[in-house]
Amino acid sequence: MFEAAESMRAEYAELEAQMSDPAVLSDVKRSRVVGRRYAELAQIVKALDEYDTLAADEQAAADLAAEDPGFAEEQAEIHGRLEAVTEKLTALLAPRDPNDDSDAIMEIKSGEGGEESALFAADLLNMYAHYCEQRGFKLQVLDAESTDLGGYKSVTAAIKASKTPEPGQAPYGVLKFEGGVHRVQRVPVTESQGRVHTSAAGVLVMPDVEDDEIEINEDDLRIDVYRSSGKGGQGVNTTDSAVRITHLLSGIVVTCQDERSQLQNKEQAMRILRARLVAKAEEEQAQQAAAARKSQVRTVDRSERIRTYNFPENRITDHRIGFKAHNLDAVLGGDLHDLIAALQTADLEERLSHVGEQDAQ
Repeated sequence: MFEAAESMRAEYAELEAQMSDPAVLSDVKRSRVVGRRYAELAQIVKALDEYDTLAADEQAAADLAAEDPGFAEEQAEIHGRLEAVTEKLTALLAPRDPNDDSDAIMEIKSGEGGEESALFAADLLNMYAHYCEQRGFKLQVLDAESTDLGGYKSVTAAIKASKTPEPGQAPYGVLKFEGGVHRVQRVPVTESQGRVHTSAAGVLVMPDVEDDEIEINEDDLRIDVYRSSGKGGQGVNTTDSAVRITHLLSGIVVTCQDERSQLQNKEQAMRILRARLVAKAEEEQAQQAAAARKSQVRTVDRSERIRTYNFPENRITDHRIGFKAHNLDAVLGGDLHDLIAALQTADLEERLSHVGEQDAQ
């Protein structure tokens, strides 16, 4: 069992040597790749060592129990620990998205529902900001188009881990399941008759990639500058600091105007563009990645919802996994832990089922 993991011991030892190699340390891109893989394998090797030790201990206890039944209880205790580490090792070896160890770029857009949808988009951003704070992630708004009542027509944020997370627990690995259409049912602040309305907002989550992880030809870009609009403070609305970047090959357009300088806005826009290009490339090239993103927002239509937030019943429902809870107020305050854990568990079960299908073939 776990024969494939044995080869990882040799790879782990080789990476450990590379971690102190001056040639690797001087190459930022290579050092980052080696470091991520080393951290991923460290958990696997540790669990594999524990598995081997417990398997040997269980066999020894079984031999003793065959001669003296008094050792049966010790054998049972070791067997329970072996089952637990077997489950952990199985999960670690399940195929997963390599971007799970990346930071994230999140876009939230209002949809059907006008001003109410924009206010709900602001509620979602606030929910994720609180959740990120609890997880030890840092959320930074890169660009936003606000409304008069404090909502958002669109808002883009970068989410970064403040310290090195465990494999698969980086911002993208945790938040990628949030991609899709979120539906809200409540009485809008603009409703005078007290009637419950339904509106929607869309969320898209992409891995945040470094500038050396994807090559973008400057000749493929059209960069326009213009005067910022809306709130922004002294200087923002009086200079041509806003930037619009059009990637001519893909047709992707990114705008950024929240920073004070044109250079800062260009850097943020390029960051968003890189994330969108990586997401687009993966969707086109990797069938598995495309399947994982089918639930993510393409058009903000209520019929494509992944989750419903029902205020009258204080209920939240995730339609993909049948998750339902009556703690909507807590969830909007950032208590997404149970919901995201359930989504991660469902994703793991699906990945393990594919492994089982491959083994059966």
